[in-house]
Amino acid sequence: MGTRETHERLPPELRTAVDEFGHHLARVDDRSAETVRAYLGDVVSLLDHAADSGVTTLAELDIVLLRGWLAARMRQGAARTSQARRAAAARAFTAWAFRSARIATDPGAHLASPKAHRTLPTVLRADQAAALVEPAKEETPESLRDRAVLELLYATGVRVSELCGLDQADLDEARRVVRVFGKGAKERAVPYGIPAQQALDAYRKHARPLLAVKTSGDALFLGVKGGRLQQTVVRRIVAAAARAAGLPHTSPHDLRHSAATHLLDGGADLRAVQDLLGHASLSSTQIYTHVSTERLRAAFKQAHPRA
Repeated sequence: MGTRETHERLPPELRTAVDEFGHHLARVDDRSAETVRAYLGDVVSLLDHAADSGVTTLAELDIVLLRGWLAARMRQGAARTSQARRAAAARAFTAWAFRSARIATDPGAHLASPKAHRTLPTVLRADQAAALVEPAKEETPESLRDRAVLELLYATGVRVSELCGLDQADLDEARRVVRVFGKGAKERAVPYGIPAQQALDAYRKHARPLLAVKTSGDALFLGVKGGRLQQTVVRRIVAAAARAAGLPHTSPHDLRHSAATHLLDGGADLRAVQDLLGHASLSSTQIYTHVSTERLRAAFKQAHPRA
């Protein structure tokens, strides 16, 4: 059963609470659409579990029920990262209900998150990244757009959602800087290099006008029908470029990982990389120092006679 159908079968008070919580996340907390969707799916799952246990009001929620819900998901084979997100969603929901006087105590305040196993991200070598962004043999409006997309993703390390949200006005070509609106609508300026500028120039001069015949919008990257380029299309662009270059499957986020790692490999300051990526916490950026260490260790094992 899908989230929508599960939501519809919730007891009235619980269903109303989900709707009001979603409005709060989107309008008051200004969370991204992806976060709102994920949190609401988790809360609907939690309240469905509660309803199956005979709960019909928010006041009946307690820590035992919350832990039981997480335990049930774990028995179904849920990943630790998913469990951590579910716990965060449950805590956010019960904290909101408590602050808004819908419940007298906050049971989620005592709910711990399962520690996620932190795996090192997939990172391309510099030569692989260069092969990925190679110009197509045949220039078409789509191939020019795709190359500009690839160059900008790798040059800036922006998230795919941030790339798709760019408008033409966000480019400062004189300084080669792009204005990006990240999570929580936080704005940052990210520089890009000459190859990306050349790809953008070719796309905007020879391709975008042909793609824009059906739109009057200012979106930087356009789809074949003239609308703003969608994230699913960007993922297909990156995956297709990887296949053409003989590389393993690659995603836009892999290019973000690669950009960050190559910056650190080249001597960039960790806090500068944090600012470029738009990370709220330095701990999120430090994973790339581990990547660099692992790459160094692998090179040592391969090359050193006493390894």
